[in-house]
Order: sequence, then structure tokens, then C-alpha cells
Amino acid sequence: MAVSVTTPVFEGPFDVLLQLILDHQVDVCDVPIAPVVDAFVAHIADARQAETQQMDLAETSEFLVIAAVLIELKSKRLLPGPDDIDADEELAGLEERDLLLARLVELQAYSAAALDFGLLIEHAARSVPRTAGIEEQFCDLAPDLLVGVSPQDIHAAFLLATVARPRPQVDMSHVTVEQVSVSEAVSELEAFLPGAGEVTFRDLTAHLRTRMQVIVRFLALLELHKRGVLALDQGETFGDLHVRWLAIESGGVLVHAGPADGTDEYGG
Repeated sequence: MAVSVTTPVFEGPFDVLLQLILDHQVDVCDVPIAPVVDAFVAHIADARQAETQQMDLAETSEFLVIAAVLIELKSKRLLPGPDDIDADEELAGLEERDLLLARLVELQAYSAAALDFGLLIEHAARSVPRTAGIEEQFCDLAPDLLVGVSPQDIHAAFLLATVARPRPQVDMSHVTVEQVSVSEAVSELEAFLPGAGEVTFRDLTAHLRTRMQVIVRFLALLELHKRGVLALDQGETFGDLHVRWLAIESGGVLVHAGPADGTDEYGG
């Protein structure tokens, strides 16, 4: 803000003074109001005397708001009352009050606009369109819209307008629905992996043609890994995923089969 004030405790822009008071860096009781108002009145007088400079209404309104807040803060400090009131909380309350007032003014503006629209609609309802035809002296000048139209043309147009319209058909031939299930992929892997040794996921999906089939095959591997019948290993980031079968069936029970050297699957 362009208005500068000079007080015993501060000299500079007025809005900075208010911020210092809110930050408890300057005591509001040490700031006299009269010099602040005098500085503002002098600033307005200088602006009116200058021929090329006009009074800024936004700046004036901002000064009045800040001055009002400052006077309210100082009056509450000087008058007896509770001592545990925080200036920041007071300012927040003032801002909420101003916000509610602004919303009220906005709603009043919308209400006034709605009233104006209602008046316009009411006035328009009183208008009557011209329903008369062409004046008699101009009838010979109007073109005949039926020139060249035979009864057969009218009959054909009637048949075309009243013919039953075919029901729209949606062509789904370009949409391919893949009947792929995780359970079927699990069954295929259970039949293939026990005798395949260690294979990569790339090998397991090399014969697949669609992305959905690859996704289902990966979900089937995760399901078998959750059951604990196979091991998944990826040596490096974005490297090949190695798959190794760990279980053999003995008497209808799945028994884990470790590596041939007698160590477990984690090298222990």
C-alpha cells in the first residue's frame, strides 16, 4: 500500500504496521491513531491536488479496512475484558465475518439479477407475434412453393416419411472377447512345470498371441507361488523372471522338493 505513516514505534507502509501488530512485534497500544489518520488525509489531499493523479478507490478502501481493524484491536486492548484473547484469532473471526458479508452481497446481486430476468420475461410475454400473411398487393410476387410438384411426388414423400425405420444394429464383429480364465492357466502350468525344470516367464508366454493371455498366465504363476509349489526369481530389475517347480505329488499330497545339492531354495 502506498500510504506511509510515521509513529513513535514504526515508520513505513501502513499495511506493514498492521502485520507487525498481528505478529506481536509492535504493541498496538504504542501506536497512536491520530498520526495515521493525518497521514492518510494528507495523502488524499495531495492526490486531489495533482492534476494527473486520480484517487484510487481500491487503495482508499484498503486503508479504511486496515484502519478499522487497527482501531478495533486497540479499543479491545484498552477496554476492560478478558486478557486471553489472541489477536490472530480475532483477525480470523473478522475475516470470516467479512467473508459471510461478501457472500451475502453476492447472493443479493444474484437475487436482483433474477428479479430483472423475471421482469424481462414478463414483458416479453406481453408481446404478440405477427400472424397475418402476405399483404394482398404482394400475393402475386410470392413464389409458388408447389410448382413442379406432382401428386405422385407427394405420394412418394408420404410413403418415405411413414415407412418403418429399421432398428439400429451395433456391429460387434471388431470386438474380440477372449475366454481366458486363471483356473485354466493354473491347470496348464501344473501339468507342464513339474517336468520342465527351470524356465523363464518369457518361454512360458512365447506362444501366446494377446496381452490378456500373458496377464492371465502371470496371475496363474502368482497363484501357484502363493500355494508354495513354485519359486519365482528375478536376478535384476526388468530382467527375465525365472520359474522353478518345487513340489512333487506323493500319495495325493504335495511335498516340497529342494535343489539336488541338498540346500534349501534360499541357499541355506
